[in-house]
Amino acid sequence: MASDEKAAADGVPRVLLIDCEKEECDEQQDHDRIKATARIIQGAKTATEKEHKMTLLQGIRLYPKAIAWSVLISTCIVMEGYDVCLINNFYAFPQFNRKYGEQLPNSDDWEVPARWQAGLSNGANVGELIGLLINGWVSERFGYRWTVIACLMLINAWTALFFTAKNIQTLLAAEILCGIPWGVFQTLTVTYASEVCPVAMRGYLTTYVNFCWGLGQLIGIGVIMSMLDKHNEWAYRIPYALQWMWPLPLAIGIFFAPESPWWLVRKGKLTQARTALLRLTSLSREANFDPDETLDMMVHTTALEEKTTSGASYWDCFKGNDLRRTEIVCMVWAIQNLSGNSFSNYSTYFLKQAGLSENSAYGFALGQYGMNMVGVFGAWFMMSRGIGRRSLYLYGLCGLCTMLFILGFLGLVPETHRREGSIATGSIMLCWALVYQLTVGTVCYSLVSEISTRRLQIKTVALGRVLYIIVGIICSVLTPYMLNPGAWGWSNFTGFFWGGICFLCIIYTYFRVPEPSGRSFAEMDVLFQRGVSARKFATTKVDVFEEDVDRNLIEIYREHSKMKTQEQLS
Repeated sequence: MASDEKAAADGVPRVLLIDCEKEECDEQQDHDRIKATARIIQGAKTATEKEHKMTLLQGIRLYPKAIAWSVLISTCIVMEGYDVCLINNFYAFPQFNRKYGEQLPNSDDWEVPARWQAGLSNGANVGELIGLLINGWVSERFGYRWTVIACLMLINAWTALFFTAKNIQTLLAAEILCGIPWGVFQTLTVTYASEVCPVAMRGYLTTYVNFCWGLGQLIGIGVIMSMLDKHNEWAYRIPYALQWMWPLPLAIGIFFAPESPWWLVRKGKLTQARTALLRLTSLSREANFDPDETLDMMVHTTALEEKTTSGASYWDCFKGNDLRRTEIVCMVWAIQNLSGNSFSNYSTYFLKQAGLSENSAYGFALGQYGMNMVGVFGAWFMMSRGIGRRSLYLYGLCGLCTMLFILGFLGLVPETHRREGSIATGSIMLCWALVYQLTVGTVCYSLVSEISTRRLQIKTVALGRVLYIIVGIICSVLTPYMLNPGAWGWSNFTGFFWGGICFLCIIYTYFRVPEPSGRSFAEMDVLFQRGVSARKFATTKVDVFEEDVDRNLIEIYREHSKMKTQEQLS
């Protein structure tokens, strides 16, 4: 009242006085907001500089828990590699054929018809396509942990269909149903690995997924070889039953795993994101680390992506700058099959032609799956020597292309030396597999996780994997026709076909696939936004903090997360 009386005495209207006070309050709030935003951006800049300077050894010391959790979740791929390995090898089991196959005319032999072999082999692919597309929505809605746990429980339930199947139709249903969670694992494991570790470790944890593929297939072949002497239904029922050893222990471990801090930031849950970040690090081992600065970097990157990306749906993957990123991710996946992978899987076929026994042929297959794991360690060694992912991918394709043409020329070996030619062909295919795993097969997992934007990563990687499966189905249909003497009968000359396709892949990689090594997610966003050529990614200097970002968006993001936190607490 006294101030009102004073205002009236001074001749100043009361309404005008209130407006002035309101303007002063708004100015103070704007000043505080600008100051807080500047602090966030400075924290993000400091964290980015620290990540660039961080060595691999420092990353291991600081993020040992992140390594452990990433390895645990990636183990889901070990389970999938084992599961997928079984069905294609059961066709050689007389007991399996007698149970699910048909008796051949004028013979005592039984065999699963070709139409059902194709159906069972591609049934899992159909399920994976469904799982890949569902995962783009489910994991972003419910989080990575709960998505993986739910899929593991589905695997647990549907394995019972394999174990108790009375007919081949039930097996097909089991393949399709299990393919759905398998499709989820294919993208989610790579995404989680890329989001819980710093730049220095990103290439190693993402490519570890390929090691898990090889380990799962190695276990699968080992189990199958141990069943060769069994002559009853347990020859195939025991391998199916062993699928139950994976889901429950993995689900229990993943229940205690921290959620991806990047996912939590995208959801505005900054308090939970900071807690998750602390659970992924060991601060006592690295003093030069501030979780708040790293959180500021995540907020800044998310705000930058919200400015450059219009939305977070599948359709947004094909808009603006994200169209180029989606195209590259899809092609990087597809090139795994287009480079001749389906042809190399027939090494045992040529070794059998050379007169090797079934056990020996399986032994070579065991060695080929072992190369998958050795190749990952070799790729890690080359990356630690400073060789970039683009370089490994490009030079690897050159080596694969050369060997494919050599395989083609081996088709000119005279019939009198067929055995020697088959041994040479099988041996070169094993060398092809080693080079493939050292480069293209392993590095692909790192490239797809780094090239896609954070907001659209799961959807982009899922689309890439969808194309991979589609191309894989086409290749798996064409290759038997090329090799089968009763069909096209190309034999070794098939190498010329795949060598030509591989050469086209080299050209695409040279002009389109960029080098992501050493780049933060925000830097990748800016480079794509500017339309920098793939060949200049490694040398172009960029400062993400000079970009025209709506700085108020960062503060709004903070305020939004505070409101969400208060709502959750209340």
